[in-house]
Amino acid sequence: MSGKKVKYLLIALGALLVIWFIKDAFTQPSIDDLSGEFNEVAFYRNENNTGPIQRIYAVTVEDTLWDQMQQYGEFMPHTKYGTTRIYFFLQNQPFPETIAPGQDNFDAQYQKHCLAKYEKDAMGQVSFVKWPFR
Repeated sequence: MSGKKVKYLLIALGALLVIWFIKDAFTQPSIDDLSGEFNEVAFYRNENNTGPIQRIYAVTVEDTLWDQMQQYGEFMPHTKYGTTRIYFFLQNQPFPETIAPGQDNFDAQYQKHCLAKYEKDAMGQVSFVKWPFR
């Protein structure tokens, strides 16, 4: 093989790899691919950018698709040494419109309507608990 052929072969191979990387980057699964019509209705994030980040979400769903709820939690952002907590509620049931930090993240009147809680703690341990989770 001549030097020109090797050069063109390497360029073609590099171009194919770039095309493959771009295609792969744009076809990754996301929250939009999940069934269940997830809708974020409340969100809290602490303002501390130097310490552990705490994210708390209230999300409504169309149906009790447990595996889809857990997958939703996996897609949500998480910061090393921070916590991410997601509470799931049915769309046609009452749900909190505000979320607060602390032990109780929303008003107690919504506890009975909560379907599940997903949590990823500071060490990256995941828990997904169906109602009742107390």
